[in-house]
Amino acid sequence: MKSLIENRFSLLGLVLVALLALYGVASASQPKALAKPAQGLRKVPVASVTAVCPDTGDTAVGVVTPPGGQGPGAAAITVGDRRLDPPRTPGNLWHEKIPAKSGPLVVTATGSMAAGLEASQTRRETSGTHRGLAGVRCVEPAASTWLVGPGPAAADVALHLANPYPAPATVEIMVYAGEGPVVSDSGNVIILRPGESRTIDLKDVAPSPLVMAVEVRTSSGRVTAAARAVMHGGRGVDWLPASAPPATRVVVPGIPGGGGGRQLLVASIAETDALVEVKALTPDGTYALKGKELLEVPAGSVATLDLSSGIASRASAIVLTSETPIVAGLVVTGTGKKTDVAFTAGAAPIVLGSVVADNRTGGDKSSRLVLSAPEAAGRVSVQVLPREGQAPEPFEVDIPAARTKQVSLPKTDGPFGVLVLPASGSGPVYGGRVMDERIKKGLALTLQPLAAARVWALVPPITESVATVLP
Repeated sequence: MKSLIENRFSLLGLVLVALLALYGVASASQPKALAKPAQGLRKVPVASVTAVCPDTGDTAVGVVTPPGGQGPGAAAITVGDRRLDPPRTPGNLWHEKIPAKSGPLVVTATGSMAAGLEASQTRRETSGTHRGLAGVRCVEPAASTWLVGPGPAAADVALHLANPYPAPATVEIMVYAGEGPVVSDSGNVIILRPGESRTIDLKDVAPSPLVMAVEVRTSSGRVTAAARAVMHGGRGVDWLPASAPPATRVVVPGIPGGGGGRQLLVASIAETDALVEVKALTPDGTYALKGKELLEVPAGSVATLDLSSGIASRASAIVLTSETPIVAGLVVTGTGKKTDVAFTAGAAPIVLGSVVADNRTGGDKSSRLVLSAPEAAGRVSVQVLPREGQAPEPFEVDIPAARTKQVSLPKTDGPFGVLVLPASGSGPVYGGRVMDERIKKGLALTLQPLAAARVWALVPPITESVATVLP
């Protein structure tokens, strides 16, 4: 027996020696790999876009693709079971009034019609509880969307969800209030069937908050999320723009001058309190507002700061820094006997450009850009995209470093789109489009933070890794 065991171990040793010898020969004979330069993000043209306008009944919808796309392309626009005649070529605005009681409008595009396609909806009312301008950018489906604004104790807030895809989506709604996270008795998880849209009254989820931050996230599928707030007491109506995801540095752009109220809302989703540094970026420079330099936000809650006396008279942006991630928004209240309300939110710089699909000027109507360059000086080109005819030549705008600049858009007959592109060498530029109209007894207004244009997508490098096949 002893001899047998020794023979087995001897055989195993010979096998190991043979394998090591083969490995050594293979390593010595293998050609040396050529050193490859490190790859960064690649910029590739967007080839397909889906955007959903949340509630288009009795609203005007604008859809536009900027000029410059190469090759064939096509677009489709549907409202419920109806297919509308879509735009055919880039460069001109498609603009239609959608009948009352219509639901979400879905825009899809491929090829040259997808590169930069943008859509938005605007509703105008001169009386009643919906008096004012209410506009929103039509958004693409996402796995997570943040919305910051008034809560059900201050406004009737309706959350509009849509699943435009052929697979179901599992959606969870998280609400953060001034008192902390809110857990609904009825549960915050819903299932959206393929092609289903649903409107949720947020007072059924969280009835008591005066202010809130809402995250709509999916564990499967992707959905679009938008919220409309009708302020109590006839104080105006507008849609909440999607906020940039939680970060330790947030820029809230596109704040108009001209008087009225300015209320900053900051939410902390961390498990520890956040101490947030607040700075205003104005035409005169960046400075801390006296007595409002810091805002303490308890963990998992929303805090407010009244900035009316500090920035209301001047166009501006707010720069927030914190050691823990935050999301932020800002409530703008207009002037007059009857006020209107508008909202802006944390946004990303327009590194790839931005498009706004619905603008009006002339008469009592005004549209303008509020552009900010928090770091280095910025330069952008601005081009009007008309409803008909050839687009005029773009004009350039310089934004000094650490300044905000307001730019009036040219008077144009009818609605138009606008394309904003950063110039080569420009510092990061943040911005928003302000549209207002003087109607009886007060100013109606709506805001839209400039979002990254869907012209290009940044694709990370592909590397060989066993991680892609491991469970």
